[in-house]
Amino acid sequence: MPIPGLDIPFRKHVLDNGLQVVIHEDRSCPIVAVNVWYHVGSKNEVPGRTGFAHLFEHLMFEGSAHHDSGYFEPLQQAGGTLNGSTNPDRTNYWEVVPANALELALWMESDRMGYLLPALTEQKFNNQRDVVLNERRQNYENRPYGMAGLAMVEALFPEGHPYHWATIGSPDDLRAATADDVRAFFRRYYHPANASLAIAGDVDADRALELAAAYFGAIPAGEAPAAVPPAPAAARPSRRVIEDRVELPRLYLGWLSPPMYAGGDAELDLLADVLASGKASRLYRSLVYERRMATDVSAYQGSRELGSVFQIAATAVPGVGLGVLESAIHEEVARVRAAEVSADELARTLALTETAFVSRLQTVGGFGGKSDQLNNYNVFLGDPGYFSRDIARYRNADRAGVRAAAEAHLDAACCVTLSAVPAGRLDLAAPDSDLAVLT
Repeated sequence: MPIPGLDIPFRKHVLDNGLQVVIHEDRSCPIVAVNVWYHVGSKNEVPGRTGFAHLFEHLMFEGSAHHDSGYFEPLQQAGGTLNGSTNPDRTNYWEVVPANALELALWMESDRMGYLLPALTEQKFNNQRDVVLNERRQNYENRPYGMAGLAMVEALFPEGHPYHWATIGSPDDLRAATADDVRAFFRRYYHPANASLAIAGDVDADRALELAAAYFGAIPAGEAPAAVPPAPAAARPSRRVIEDRVELPRLYLGWLSPPMYAGGDAELDLLADVLASGKASRLYRSLVYERRMATDVSAYQGSRELGSVFQIAATAVPGVGLGVLESAIHEEVARVRAAEVSADELARTLALTETAFVSRLQTVGGFGGKSDQLNNYNVFLGDPGYFSRDIARYRNADRAGVRAAAEAHLDAACCVTLSAVPAGRLDLAAPDSDLAVLT
């Protein structure tokens, strides 16, 4: 049931080439957000050819046929900000510009959608591949606990599953890739029939639609790629350990959970807050404050299109092994599976969730702004106007539903356990852990 006052007014139109255009008028500030989502992420890759979607996040800023130079300078000179990101399910690019620079943003987005490949030289490809390889070294290989996320997805999802590899891709795959490989990937996924354009802010909807048609309408549609089929992963409990250049050991527990927007997704999102959001949460109060066995603890429902991951992580204090932390966390999860959370706990986490929802309405652009959220709902649900129904999933969740979701998905027997320990201190790992071999 829609909730009055929480929907984002919009108009949606599909151009003849298949580009979906969503327009939202917000005259409160003289700025406009241009936001493009391509329904492609690392899950659309195949083993041996990973990292391509993230690589294009870089290549798309390096110039196109009619602007064969960096994309940041002209938009920043016009007073705008811009960025992009990639995850397993989608790639997005956005600009927030003064209202009088809307056409500049549309022209530049349309040129890289329609005319990127003529400007994609071997030199650009090699340079940006090196940038991505260096990014992997900085953010994963040389970052404390950085390889843990890669180890978790490899343990949670079997080889060949679309979520088995990290979005940044395998170094061996990137080094083996050719410019022709990535050009073929671009032709398959980066075209109007696989894209959604949101324009939000100080615009007239009719004029915005005219501009969208003028700048994007002539781009060939491309063939809509086949959807990645559902690939449910069976529970594969495993116990792994990695050695890292860290001072304190950290424990990661992960479970497979329902896809985004599916039944149980919202309930587990709420449960993550009950367990580890803030000093009043169960795990923080127990592990950090009362028993003083952890320096920090976190939990989240990592929602994805084909299937999600519920994860809990905790860093042990000096002298505490991860087996002790593991037992304490499983004890608390078992309590949630055996008895309902309290009414106060549910009310607190619902307040946090609603605050986050409303905060998204405060800006028209950027990551998580209204234009981004309109594209999220449009790409994954086919309905940009899902905002109030989305928050209703949380408002309609009750204590029994949270317990049922925990009981269904957070069985200790189905848990993946990963220990990240200081080099040479395998004795601190959770018991019976095997050394992980990362690809």
